[in-house]
Amino acid sequence: MDIFFTDPSEIPLPPEQVRIRELRAESSPDGKRVRVYLEVDPFQKRPSVDLAILDQEGEEVATASIIESMTRKMELTMHLRRGEPGSFYTLHATLYYATLPEFDAEQGSAPIERTQVDSTEIPFIAGDPAAAA
Repeated sequence: MDIFFTDPSEIPLPPEQVRIRELRAESSPDGKRVRVYLEVDPFQKRPSVDLAILDQEGEEVATASIIESMTRKMELTMHLRRGEPGSFYTLHATLYYATLPEFDAEQGSAPIERTQVDSTEIPFIAGDPAAAA
């Protein structure tokens, strides 16, 4: 598979060297939605990303998965369960590569193997776009 990037000076990296370059969260004024910006290094093999937003008590209030992204720069909107303006949250991002096992008719399907290569997290305040990280 050929992947073309706009900047020829950036060399696509093998999976074990790909890292998260930028992670940002910008909350809507009502505190119910969060725009997530994610950028990763140039890659040779398409990476996957799991995103999770946790509230102050560590309870998961939103999740999203990006499977084998074709682009380095990703942008999406996540909706918060019980989102309230002024509440503190943490956005977690985990970058990984998945390997599908061979199917064995006798044993059934095996679990997908995941190799985590990077992760990061940022705090933000719901309903306060100016305070977004």
